[in-house]
Amino acid sequence: MMLNDALGFEKVYIACGYSDLRRGIDGFATMIQQEFKLDPFKPGILFLFCGRKTDRIKGLLWEGDGFLLLYKRLETGKFQWPRSEAEVKAITSQQYKWSMEGISIEQKKAIKPLTPSRVL
Repeated sequence: MMLNDALGFEKVYIACGYSDLRRGIDGFATMIQQEFKLDPFKPGILFLFCGRKTDRIKGLLWEGDGFLLLYKRLETGKFQWPRSEAEVKAITSQQYKWSMEGISIEQKKAIKPLTPSRVL
């Protein structure tokens, strides 16, 4: 499995703010259930966590018969992780790609999709 693209994931959530990367599967699963009120046992849902050192992340993924704990450490560069909120945020596949490339998921110049609110 490659973490550089979101192919194969139904949804990706990132835990904004700092996470303690010393946690393991049980610690992250409990955090997802209790703090974020989400179900960590849904297949195809990737949860990502970043610590104070922004050159490493951990991911948690339920595969139907058990959890997969992923760990990625960049050799150069850092992840641009949202630090202002202590909550979980669903991100798009494009935002995921940006994140894995070390680019902020909140691109100010990106054209954001709109829902039409009026009839022409």
